[in-house]
Amino acid sequence: MAALYAGAIGVLAACGIYLLLRARTFTVVLGLTLLSYAISLFLLGMGRLVIGRPPVIADGAHYADPLPQALVLTAIVIAFGMTAFAVVLALRSLGLTGSDHVDAASQPGRDAAADAQTTEPRS
Repeated sequence: MAALYAGAIGVLAACGIYLLLRARTFTVVLGLTLLSYAISLFLLGMGRLVIGRPPVIADGAHYADPLPQALVLTAIVIAFGMTAFAVVLALRSLGLTGSDHVDAASQPGRDAAADAQTTEPRS
Protein backbone atom coordinates (compact mmCIF):
# COMPACT_ATOMS: atom_id res chain seq x y z
CA MET A 1 0.00 0.00 0.00
CA ALA A 2 2.88 2.33 0.76
CA ALA A 3 4.35 1.72 -2.70
CA LEU A 4 1.01 2.57 -4.33
CA TYR A 5 0.76 5.75 -2.24
CA ALA A 6 4.33 6.76 -3.13
CA GLY A 7 3.66 5.97 -6.79
CA ALA A 8 0.56 8.18 -6.79
CA ILE A 9 2.56 11.04 -5.27
CA GLY A 10 5.31 10.52 -7.86
CA VAL A 11 2.87 10.47 -10.78
CA LEU A 12 1.11 13.62 -9.57
CA ALA A 13 4.43 15.42 -9.05
CA ALA A 14 5.80 14.30 -12.43
CA CYS A 15 2.64 15.35 -14.29
CA GLY A 16 2.61 18.66 -12.43
CA ILE A 17 6.21 19.44 -13.32
CA TYR A 18 5.62 18.42 -16.95
CA LEU A 19 2.61 20.73 -17.19
CA LEU A 20 4.54 23.57 -15.54
CA LEU A 21 7.08 23.41 -18.35
CA ARG A 22 4.46 23.84 -21.10
CA ALA A 23 4.02 27.10 -23.03
CA ARG A 24 0.31 27.72 -22.39
CA THR A 25 -0.98 29.40 -19.25
CA PHE A 26 -3.84 26.97 -18.64
CA THR A 27 -1.49 24.00 -18.52
CA VAL A 28 0.81 25.90 -16.17
CA VAL A 29 -2.13 26.46 -13.80
CA LEU A 30 -3.05 22.76 -14.02
CA GLY A 31 0.57 21.87 -13.31
CA LEU A 32 0.59 24.06 -10.19
CA THR A 33 -2.61 22.40 -9.03
CA LEU A 34 -1.32 18.86 -9.55
CA LEU A 35 1.95 19.72 -7.83
CA SER A 36 0.06 21.12 -4.83
CA TYR A 37 -1.99 17.90 -4.67
CA ALA A 38 1.22 15.88 -4.63
CA ILE A 39 2.66 18.03 -1.85
CA SER A 40 -0.53 17.68 0.20
CA LEU A 41 -0.46 13.90 -0.16
CA PHE A 42 3.22 13.88 0.76
CA LEU A 43 2.58 15.89 3.93
CA LEU A 44 -0.31 13.62 4.85
CA GLY A 45 1.77 10.50 4.28
CA MET A 46 4.71 11.78 6.31
CA GLY A 47 2.40 12.39 9.26
CA ARG A 48 1.92 8.63 9.80
CA LEU A 49 -1.82 8.83 10.17
CA VAL A 50 -3.38 6.19 12.36
CA ILE A 51 -6.95 4.95 12.44
CA GLY A 52 -8.91 4.26 15.59
CA ARG A 53 -7.15 6.65 17.95
CA PRO A 54 -8.82 9.65 19.54
CA PRO A 55 -8.06 13.01 17.93
CA VAL A 56 -7.85 14.74 21.31
CA ILE A 57 -5.44 13.94 24.11
CA ALA A 58 -7.02 11.69 26.71
CA ASP A 59 -5.55 10.47 30.00
CA GLY A 60 -3.28 7.51 29.36
CA ALA A 61 -4.43 7.03 25.74
CA HIS A 62 -2.47 7.16 22.53
CA TYR A 63 -3.77 9.95 20.36
CA ALA A 64 -3.59 10.92 16.72
CA ASP A 65 -1.17 13.72 15.87
CA PRO A 66 -3.20 16.74 14.64
CA LEU A 67 -0.20 18.47 13.03
CA PRO A 68 -0.31 16.65 9.65
CA GLN A 69 -3.98 17.48 9.19
CA ALA A 70 -3.31 21.12 10.05
CA LEU A 71 -0.40 21.27 7.59
CA VAL A 72 -2.48 19.73 4.81
CA LEU A 73 -5.39 22.07 5.47
CA THR A 74 -3.01 25.04 5.34
CA ALA A 75 -1.46 23.71 2.12
CA ILE A 76 -4.92 23.34 0.53
CA VAL A 77 -5.84 26.93 1.40
CA ILE A 78 -2.54 28.28 0.09
CA ALA A 79 -2.85 26.22 -3.11
CA PHE A 80 -6.37 27.52 -3.70
CA GLY A 81 -5.23 31.13 -3.30
CA MET A 82 -2.21 30.54 -5.54
CA THR A 83 -4.39 28.94 -8.22
CA ALA A 84 -6.89 31.79 -8.14
CA PHE A 85 -4.06 34.34 -8.41
CA ALA A 86 -2.48 32.45 -11.34
CA VAL A 87 -5.82 32.31 -13.17
CA VAL A 88 -6.32 36.07 -12.72
CA LEU A 89 -2.79 36.74 -13.99
CA ALA A 90 -3.39 34.45 -16.98
CA LEU A 91 -6.65 36.22 -17.85
CA ARG A 92 -4.98 39.62 -17.52
CA SER A 93 -2.12 38.50 -19.76
CA LEU A 94 -4.59 37.13 -22.30
CA GLY A 95 -6.45 40.45 -22.30
CA LEU A 96 -3.30 42.52 -22.76
CA THR A 97 -1.38 40.42 -25.26
CA GLY A 98 -4.16 38.48 -26.98
CA SER A 99 -2.22 35.27 -26.47
CA ASP A 100 -2.22 32.55 -23.87
CA HIS A 101 1.48 31.79 -24.19
CA VAL A 102 3.54 32.11 -21.04
CA ASP A 103 6.12 34.25 -22.85
CA ALA A 104 4.05 36.15 -25.41
CA ALA A 105 6.98 38.32 -26.53
CA SER A 106 8.90 35.34 -27.91
CA GLN A 107 6.13 34.22 -30.27
CA PRO A 108 7.06 34.01 -33.92
CA GLY A 109 5.44 36.65 -36.07
CA ARG A 110 5.36 39.40 -33.42
CA ASP A 111 7.25 42.59 -34.09
CA ALA A 112 8.44 45.44 -31.89
CA ALA A 113 5.54 47.73 -32.92
CA ALA A 114 3.00 45.19 -31.69
CA ASP A 115 4.90 44.84 -28.40
CA ALA A 116 5.01 48.63 -27.96
CA GLN A 117 1.25 48.85 -28.51
CA THR A 118 0.46 46.25 -25.84
CA THR A 119 2.77 47.76 -23.23
CA GLU A 120 1.32 51.28 -23.39
CA PRO A 121 -1.13 51.95 -20.57
CA ARG A 122 -4.74 52.28 -21.54
CA SER A 123 -6.65 55.36 -20.48
